[in-house]
Order: sequence, then C-alpha cells, then structure tokens
Amino acid sequence: MVTPNRCRQAVIELEDVFGVSQRRACRVVGQPRSTQRLAPPKPSPQEQQLREWLRAFSKRRPRWGWRRAAKALRREGFQINDKKVRRLWRDEGLRVPQKRRRKRLTGIGARVGLMSLLCPNALWAMDFQFDTTVDGRTLKLFNVIDEFTREALATETHRSIDADHVVAILDRLCVERGGPPAFVRFDNGPEFVAYAIADWCKFNHVDAVFIDPGSPWQNAWIESFNGRMRDELLNLWHFDSLLEAQVLIEDWRQDYNLNRPHSAHGDLTPTEFAAQWQHNNQSNTSTTDTLAKQPQLS
Repeated sequence: MVTPNRCRQAVIELEDVFGVSQRRACRVVGQPRSTQRLAPPKPSPQEQQLREWLRAFSKRRPRWGWRRAAKALRREGFQINDKKVRRLWRDEGLRVPQKRRRKRLTGIGARVGLMSLLCPNALWAMDFQFDTTVDGRTLKLFNVIDEFTREALATETHRSIDADHVVAILDRLCVERGGPPAFVRFDNGPEFVAYAIADWCKFNHVDAVFIDPGSPWQNAWIESFNGRMRDELLNLWHFDSLLEAQVLIEDWRQDYNLNRPHSAHGDLTPTEFAAQWQHNNQSNTSTTDTLAKQPQLS
C-alpha cells in the first residue's frame, strides 16, 4: 500500500466497512486528503492498449509472469522497459499461481554440464513422463530434446511405449535431423535397459551417457523441460481421450519451439537459435572455403 491509488482504495474500504469519516480514514492510512479527493488520471490510449494486451497475455499464458510478458511485448515491436510492464502487471492484479513445494533432492551428486556442446545434434536427452486421462487410464510420454538448441524433438504420447517403439521414434528423428547424435543422455531405469536401445546406439555409433540413480539433476535439461510441460500443460488440462492428449501435447511442443524464448539463447526461441547458428555456421564455412581457394603469394 505505497501508491496513491492503493491508499485511496484503502480509505474507501475503511469508510465502507467501519463507517468512519474520510478525515479519520486518511489519518489511519497516511493519505493526504487532497490526494484522496483528487481523481486518478485516466490512462492514455497507449497505456490502455498495454493493459488490455497484458490481460489477454495472462489468459493465454497463465503460467508466464511479467518478465516474459515484457519480452513478448518487445518482440512484437513495443518500446517498453521492465519497470513499466511490472507496474501495469501489478495494477491489473495479474499474478502467476504459486507452484507446489518441491521435494528435497536425494541421491548421488555430480556436476552437471561436464560436456561442452558446440553444435546441434551433439547430445540428445530423453526421458519418460506420465499422466492420466479422465477415466484414470495411464498416458506415457516419451520426450526428446536437443541440449544445445533446447529444441523439443519429440513428445510421443501413447498408452504404453516399449523399447521397439522408442527405437522407431529415434530412427524417425535421425531421418528428420539428418543423422544420429553423437551422444544420448538418459537414466538407467528399466525403460532403457532393453537390449534394443543398446543395439540401436551400437548400430548408429552413438555413445550413451548414464546418470546416477536418484540424481535427476544430472539430466537437468530434460528434467527442466518435463517441469515446464507439467506446469504449463499437464496440470491445466484434463484429457478426455488419448487422441486429445496427442493433439494438445504436440501443439504445445510446437509452440515451445516456435514461441518460447530462452534467456540462455539471448531471448531467442529454440527454432530461431537453431536457424541463427545454422546461418552463422554456413557463413563461416563459406568464408573459410573462399580463403582456402585463394592463391598464396610467395
């Protein structure tokens, strides 16, 4: 209660609830009577447009806060700083619901990020995730991301996914990405112990990076992706059928790649970052080839 508008509202509440005079209520709140009687200024058309945009953004992205709203505004061409977005966000009473308290991590600790990735398709991280439909039946999700570009390569959703199905998904991704990765990272749970997975890695000359039991933070990128999906989609939807879950989850994956900026990429989306890296890499390769073809002066 530090702004004149909030103090003005508090004075009105005191008058209505306790029936005190305006003079007494202003003295309690610490609001000058001249300020209380002064009508708040009407917002400009530009500010009103920003307020409407923020309200629509909050409905469209209920799990995104004012920081991401500010980034989205600037991406759409608005010249605005974080302070103003934060002020308008709070004036509109917008807030992100608090998350549930996380469980304490236990297990064998190890440093994360021991592999310095330099290009796409260097390392794929994969993991399973579970949910249910309204009839209580299980949904099993197989998520695969590229740790360099943060792209969500696959979010396959079925009632059950066995080792052969995982191999088929990985083969499809190899075709789409132009080849297999150099490494894959996953836990050593029962899903990945199947010989079919090991045979696939051996056949495609892919090295496997295991994590310690009970140490999900060693597979940090895919765990972060799972948390975002759980927070922004799975906790907000009650799927009526498998088909509905497949459609909505795939739509969310595409939206994640196309529209979700990452601060690690300079607020670029995974798709934009991958395209920028590809463009810069091709430009550097073309320049190197051109210099190599030039005759050397003796």
